[in-house]
Amino acid sequence: MSFSEGHKFSDDSKQHLAQIIDNINAGIWEYNVTSKNIKWSVGFYTVLGYEPDEIECSNHVFFERILYHADKPAFLAALNGQPSNAAAPLYIRLLTKSSGYHWFESTVKRYNDETGQIIYGAIINVNKYKQAQIQAAHNDLFYNETLKIAKLGGWDLDTRTMGLSLSKQVYDIYELQNQVKLSLDEAISFFEPPYRPVIKNAIDNAVEYCQPYELELLFRTAKNNVKWVKAKGIPVIDDFGKCITVRGIIQDIDNKKRKNLALESSLNLLTDQNRRLQNFAYIVSHNLRSHTGNLQFMVKLYDETELPDDRAEILSHIKSISDSLSSTIEHLNEIVQIHTEITNERTEIDFETRFKNIISALKSNIEALDATIEYDFSRCPQVNYIPAYMESILQNLLTNSLKYSSPDRKPVIKCYTLKERNHIYLIFEDNGIGIDMERFGDKIFGMYKTFHQNPDAKGIGLFITRNQIEALGGTIKVDSTVNIGTKFTIRLV
Repeated sequence: MSFSEGHKFSDDSKQHLAQIIDNINAGIWEYNVTSKNIKWSVGFYTVLGYEPDEIECSNHVFFERILYHADKPAFLAALNGQPSNAAAPLYIRLLTKSSGYHWFESTVKRYNDETGQIIYGAIINVNKYKQAQIQAAHNDLFYNETLKIAKLGGWDLDTRTMGLSLSKQVYDIYELQNQVKLSLDEAISFFEPPYRPVIKNAIDNAVEYCQPYELELLFRTAKNNVKWVKAKGIPVIDDFGKCITVRGIIQDIDNKKRKNLALESSLNLLTDQNRRLQNFAYIVSHNLRSHTGNLQFMVKLYDETELPDDRAEILSHIKSISDSLSSTIEHLNEIVQIHTEITNERTEIDFETRFKNIISALKSNIEALDATIEYDFSRCPQVNYIPAYMESILQNLLTNSLKYSSPDRKPVIKCYTLKERNHIYLIFEDNGIGIDMERFGDKIFGMYKTFHQNPDAKGIGLFITRNQIEALGGTIKVDSTVNIGTKFTIRLV
């Protein structure tokens, strides 16, 4: 190891130091501020891929050809502001002879001697380390961005301490600004009440029986936003088969889940509409065919009969069949009309006002039976609905309750509303004669289906009521016990 004449340091100790540094893939430099004299060690050339004297040892070469232009301000700041004993490393890029720019760790120090103020430093090639660091940072960024795009966060549960660790992305899903430490129970409390026992049971089974799980649950964030999330957990076992950690993910799947639910609802609605269309076609075919068949038979019988009295009787039968046919067509037309009117404008309806009007219209029936009508619409006073449909529904159900009241007791009819989540319910209860659900449960809302010997029963009222409710996206169900009473539960919206 030797220095060329232009690259010798000022004394033997510096030369010795330079030799040591040269052997560790590093180089040193020295700059005399007073004399402007600059020196580079052999190692300085070597780490850049040059032989000594292959390039000029000068400030101009260093700053204009070797130092990456973007790192120049930082290096100059270090030169001008470096305290005498500070040794904070600076990372700069220097152009090597054959491998382009490499990362170097640079240190700068200064001191004064008899020749003036001296600034010196060392450069160490840390390119591999820096590249690995940059790649790791890039991987972290890519990983975090991927998780952010996927709205996915990771967590793990130490089963020995039941301590819970959450990634930043989990806090984002929880919409917690501060990454406060959460206990397992606190983390579970963010799920909607019906789903808390579900997730708790899944975690207990993972810890106790090493069972993995994957669930879709409804979740309420710290900002009170309700969303669907996917919660997945996988137990990690030790050499003895015991679960020591449960690792998992939580993913915001709200958009996808709601689209799937909407699609499923549309499919169910379409299936239901097809079913009702088929039923309607069956009713049309069956009822009209029955009437026309009877009519044809009577006409044929009339043609074959010569006695005036017989012909008169047959003619009265023909008239009766004709009236019945006309009535059936009117009913069918009414059903068709329901489905053509569903686009009519809905208005806000006051339940109490409408129900009082119906009571007033049926006043004579109510007084004749000495019926008690109770109502309470305080929990949901209004609904946005087609007025004609609402009046028809209220009238049909109240008429039905009066018509099928028990002869053994005075009728007591209750009507009230409920609001649960986003749904509005209308409830009708009576203490009438009830319906044998085991025998007639699947026929209650069928056309021309009657279950009692009531001469006024035509089996059309409940059929129309159900069509009016379902046409607007609602549902109706009935619970009934013979000689106890009947309860209709209508989900309006």
